[in-house]
This record gives sequence, structure tokens and C-alpha cells, in this order.
Amino acid sequence: MGNPSCFISRKIPSISECSTNDRENHTVVSDLDGTLLVGRSSFPYFALVAFDVGGILRLFMLLLAAPLAGILYYLISEAAGIRVLIFVTIAGVKVSDIESAARAVLPKYYSDDVHPETYGVFSSCGRRCVVTANPRIMVEPFLKKYLNVDMVLGTEISSFRGIATGLVASPGVLVGKNKAVAVERSFGRGSMPDIGIGDRETDLPFMELCKERYMVPSRVGVRPMKPDMLPKPVIFHDGRLVQKPTPMVALAIVLWFPIGILLAIIRIIIGALFPITIIPHVKLPFGVIIKTKGHPFHNSGDRNPKVKKGGGMVFATCHRCVLDAVLISTSLGSKSITVSYSVPSTSEWLSPMKTSRLTRDRAKDAKLMRDIVDEGRYLVMCPEGTTCREPYLLRFSSLFAEISDEITPVATTVKTTMFYGNTARGYKWLDPIFFLMNPFPTYEVTFLNKLPYDQTCSAGKSAHEVANHVQELIAEYLQYKCTDLTRKDKYMELAGTDGTVGKTAVEKLKKDG
Repeated sequence: MGNPSCFISRKIPSISECSTNDRENHTVVSDLDGTLLVGRSSFPYFALVAFDVGGILRLFMLLLAAPLAGILYYLISEAAGIRVLIFVTIAGVKVSDIESAARAVLPKYYSDDVHPETYGVFSSCGRRCVVTANPRIMVEPFLKKYLNVDMVLGTEISSFRGIATGLVASPGVLVGKNKAVAVERSFGRGSMPDIGIGDRETDLPFMELCKERYMVPSRVGVRPMKPDMLPKPVIFHDGRLVQKPTPMVALAIVLWFPIGILLAIIRIIIGALFPITIIPHVKLPFGVIIKTKGHPFHNSGDRNPKVKKGGGMVFATCHRCVLDAVLISTSLGSKSITVSYSVPSTSEWLSPMKTSRLTRDRAKDAKLMRDIVDEGRYLVMCPEGTTCREPYLLRFSSLFAEISDEITPVATTVKTTMFYGNTARGYKWLDPIFFLMNPFPTYEVTFLNKLPYDQTCSAGKSAHEVANHVQELIAEYLQYKCTDLTRKDKYMELAGTDGTVGKTAVEKLKKDG
């Protein structure tokens, strides 16, 4: 919250002077904002939670409250300012929703802001503890899962019947002496930590309990660590906001939101009324940019001799947003069709291309897709089964390889500046709306070479080999990493479900044993 005091004791050395040798048996205690993280303001993380649990109105309220929090911080105390942010962000919100946001939304943004020098010292120690003024419920999932932190001491929030009151539980906000009390209670007077790391004057009380003390100076231009250097990368994350909402970014989002809704409605109407082949030309003036590379029918003459002439083709693509099939089909014409396990009725109704629902019965689904191809249609499908925002490809289902030998891999990328067009925990029917609310959503589709006949099932390859090969071709082109993760892995991590059963149903099953 805010900028720290410019006071840094000359008696306390900089973190750059701390040796990382032979620290395996040492215990380290570090502050979070401005210390373990480069950023010294916690506002963006409160804003992320506010938007996730309360939408644009709660984000607007937080933005209005931020100046008051800043005034209280400088004129009264750091604790007073943080109390305001906590109250506006979570008052009246289910505790389970706050936990969900902390688990699914915040880790992505925290992982992009880890301080390299502090983490070098922090990770060299065998036992790690973080003490912070931020609510423990917000920071603990990231710290324990992605930084292997053993203990998190943070501000505790109060609740009533599972609803957050917005007030702070005893002993209050962990700043100053409260941090020292929390550390002393957790470790005991006879086993104080070896290293204490902070970045401001209010961190001194807990640092004085440690055998060694180091300050993280405020320096302009410090670059955070690359997220892939952390113990565990963030592959799955949720939430709608693309950028970390600093006050200026949050203001831009609030001001743009009503304009974005109107723009999305116009874009949806255009997509529903005009033929799919001319959508790219009509939408361009409204800011939707569709770039196409390669040719969808390159090497189309190299067909399996057993396949009848005039048969269709499978276009297997990575899954980056809810409109993948629609945007790819603009380059293929009206003969294209897509299949999906779970398409909201609203999306089906508005889609400018034909969609077919799958049943999750492998035999029935294979027959449905085989019939589509045999009719001479172009089948656009996403073998990953769900979207992934990061540069990773999930495991490809092999079903597409079994229904046809006419397979063209398609590599896609999507760039948005404000909102993500997919979600695991929110309302799926809003996905296309959020995507089209972006000022200039850019979608790039690249048609790779069609698989040669000797790389198909009819040539003796197994369906899994074909699927893995297509995954590798797309990953190589995009410079992504292949994984064995699936749709179920994503939904279990982000939403606590298997992607097919509602959350309440899963909780009931767990309760029933």
C-alpha cells in the first residue's frame, strides 16, 4: 500500500550484501510488497479481487476509495489505509469466493513481479516465512504453491456465516509491532529466524528479532524475475483482466467498460447478420483484427487414395479463446462446422457458423464427426478441449486422428489489452462478449502444412502418435511447450471441478463421501 518511508537505517545492509552460501539450515522471514515483490503497492491485487468477486461496480468503488486510503496511510498510519482497501474489496463477499480468486486469479500477477535479489536469498534458505500486511487469505495460495513458502503470517479478516464483514480480525493489520508479535508467537523466543528482510521503516520491529537483517532499497528499473525461473510455473489462471490494474489502468477499465459493452453488441450483430466469408472485412473498421498466414488447402492434393474425392478435412487447432472456431472459419467459408462439449446456448444462437454438440460418448462422437467429414465439410476442432492462456499446449485428444486422414494443423494466437475472452469459474456465455469488448482484439491464425499420408492412422500410425505429432508441430511453430495436462487438470486447479459437473455437485459428492 503506497510508498514506503524513505528512511532506511545505515546500520542495516542492502539485500545485495547477503550471502546465499550454506543457508540450507537457516530460516528466513520476508515482507511481501516491495521486498519479495518488486511492486510496493498492494492496490492492484485488491483491484483484481474486487473485479473478480464484485465486477465493475466494486472496482469502481475501490478506485474511489483509493485516495482516502492514501491520505489515511500518510496522515494516520499504514494500517488505517489498508483497512479501507480491505473493507471496500471484500465486505459482503463470500469467503469461498475470496479464496477462489486468490487461488485462480492472483498467482499469475504475483509470479510476474518477484524480486530477483530477494528471491535469491529467500530460496537459498531451508525454511521460509512471509509476514505481510495483506490479508493472508489473498497471498497464501501463491506463496505456498508457487514459492514453496512454509509459513504465511498475514492480516486475518473477520467473517460471519461464511460472509466477509470487511473488518480485520485480532490482532489487526500486520504492520509495525504487530508483525513482530506475529513472528515472535510463531517461532518462539528461543528460536528466532536467522534472516529478516524488509523494505521500509515499519518492517524494523520484526527484523530486529532476526539474527541478520537486510533492507531491499527502492530502486527504479528493477526487473522482476522471469516467471519460468520460479519453482513452479503458472500454467492455468482465471479472471477477466489482462493487465495488472494499477490505479491508472483501473481507471481506464472503468471508463472503457460501457463503451466496450456497446462495441461488443455491435460486433456481435455484425457477426450474426453478415456471411462468415466477409466478416473480416466488415469488422475491420470496428477494431477486430484477423490476420491469416499460410493456406488452408496447401498440399490438399496429397490425399489418402482410399478417401473418396470431395471428402472433407479436419482442421486441428490450439484453443486460445471461445471464438477460435468462428475466427478460423472466416478463412474456410460456409462449409465449415465445429464441435464442442459445452457451448452456451447464447453462443450457439449468435454463432455465424454451424455448431454440433458432443456427448462424451466416444463412439457416438466419432460417428458424428466422421459423418461431417464424409459430407465434404471442413471440421474445425480444438483437441485440447479447453483454453490455455499461457504459452503451453495441453494434451491433444486423439479422437480427431481416428476420424480422418485429411488433417491440417492450425496455430493460433490471440492478443487482448483489457479482457480475457475465456473463463473457468465465471459465466461462459459472457466469454465472447468480454473478448469483443477489447478495443482492438487481434487474432492470428496460421495454417500449417497438411499432414502427409505417411503420418496418419491409415499409414500405420496410432491415433495417439498422430495427435502428439500435431501438438508438437503447433508448439514448435508458436514456440510453446507441450504438456500432458488436460481439461480436467485445469478445472480441478481453478474451479475445484472436473469441468463437467457443477461445483455444488462436486462439493455434495465430497460431503457424501
